[in-house]
Amino acid sequence: MALLPGPAEQPRVGDLGGGLGDARHVIINVGGCRLRLPWAALARCPLARLERLRACRGPDELLRVCDDYDAGRDEFFFDRNPSAFRIIAALLRAGKLRLLRDSCALAFRDELAYWGIDEARLERCCLRRLRRREEEAAEAERGAGPGGASMGSPERALGPGGRLARGRRLLRDVVENPHSGLAGKLFACVSVSFVAITAVGLCLSTMPDIRAEEERGECSPKCRKLFVLETVCVAWFSLEFLLRSVQAESKCAFLRTPLNIIDILAILPFYVSLLVDLATRGGPGAGAGPGPGGGAGSTGGNKLLERAGLVLRLLRALRVLYVMRLARHSLGLRSLGLTARRCARELGLLLLFLCVAMALFAPLVHLAERELGARRDFSSVPASYWWAVISMTTVGYGDMVPRSLPGQVVALSSILSGILLLAFPVTSIFHTFSRSYSELKEQQQRATSLEPALCEDSTRSPTEDSSQSPDGALTAGSADSADAEAEQWA
Repeated sequence: MALLPGPAEQPRVGDLGGGLGDARHVIINVGGCRLRLPWAALARCPLARLERLRACRGPDELLRVCDDYDAGRDEFFFDRNPSAFRIIAALLRAGKLRLLRDSCALAFRDELAYWGIDEARLERCCLRRLRRREEEAAEAERGAGPGGASMGSPERALGPGGRLARGRRLLRDVVENPHSGLAGKLFACVSVSFVAITAVGLCLSTMPDIRAEEERGECSPKCRKLFVLETVCVAWFSLEFLLRSVQAESKCAFLRTPLNIIDILAILPFYVSLLVDLATRGGPGAGAGPGPGGGAGSTGGNKLLERAGLVLRLLRALRVLYVMRLARHSLGLRSLGLTARRCARELGLLLLFLCVAMALFAPLVHLAERELGARRDFSSVPASYWWAVISMTTVGYGDMVPRSLPGQVVALSSILSGILLLAFPVTSIFHTFSRSYSELKEQQQRATSLEPALCEDSTRSPTEDSSQSPDGALTAGSADSADAEAEQWA
């Protein structure tokens, strides 16, 4: 790379902004990618950084704009990404700026900011891709939390944390990453087995004979076995939750995670139901005997028992949340949740379209059937809303059927409109699901590939490193391996 111009050449640098220099050409060299431009063209250049070159009157001002300058060849050097500059150069040639498929959208955004190009100059499809990638990056940062970045950081993972840090990292691998080894796979299999057992127990607890025993206040051996089975499952889920909380570096971020909130909502009803059961057994009116106030106490006790029974039934209904724990071990379920979170705008638009269509077709079918067809199925407009929902979603329970010709025309219109409205966001949601699944799969593969390197580097002693290079200098082989490891972390 050429050096800066000497004192004898500095008047030539000052003459670049004069009238005599407007007919000359300059060379823009970006990492070996050279572009020859007329000096006068820089005045209307869409690259603001190149436009600032005309205002420079000396080497000091030039070095604030570019990295180096060759006065003999009028060549400006910029230490930037040449591949990105080739894309930007198309803006100077054809007036169009596009983002290539293989290029990183966020890195290209930084290049645009460096050269002073407005992002609005991107083509509409490329700008939409850039905005989507920015939203995904912001969402990933929010999901990582204050302790999420340290999990994949080699400095934190290989730093001097002692036995406690190594133990927490091993515990994290067991409870969070089933692909870390045999212990992680066994832990995941046991957790999924307990979820399946809980689902089966929930189904058996709704059988008519068991429900009749609960209403009579009796407890048969079958009911007792179901209670013991549920107690064992909840004990395992509680232990698993405690292990996850112990390995978490930030407890607040851990409690704000959606899956952990679901775990709390699924585990707490069991303990609350036990407390409520104990309170109702020893509550007021439980042992009320005969006397002047015995009837009032018995009535109050019965009301308390009824309320306690309702609370218990509601809490037991929350046990269905145990099924959501499968999302921890299923890549498809996590992709589904991520897709629903990313497509919240599209789903909101879908609900808006359905509500508008319901507000349109419900009064029409009520008018057609109630006033013109003399049918009593559509008694009111709110009742017609139910018909509009099941018709637009093409469910059709058959409880409300239009009989008149005007009502059937309205029904046909609502069904066709529902099909079209449901088909609008399907393509976007499908592409979002495919992209989310691919991202989560790549993250899983990346975490799996980094685990052996972390374990090997953490178990390597300093004496082994010093014995490999006694004088502290890296050999060619060690330098190549260091470069390869740096590229892997990058």
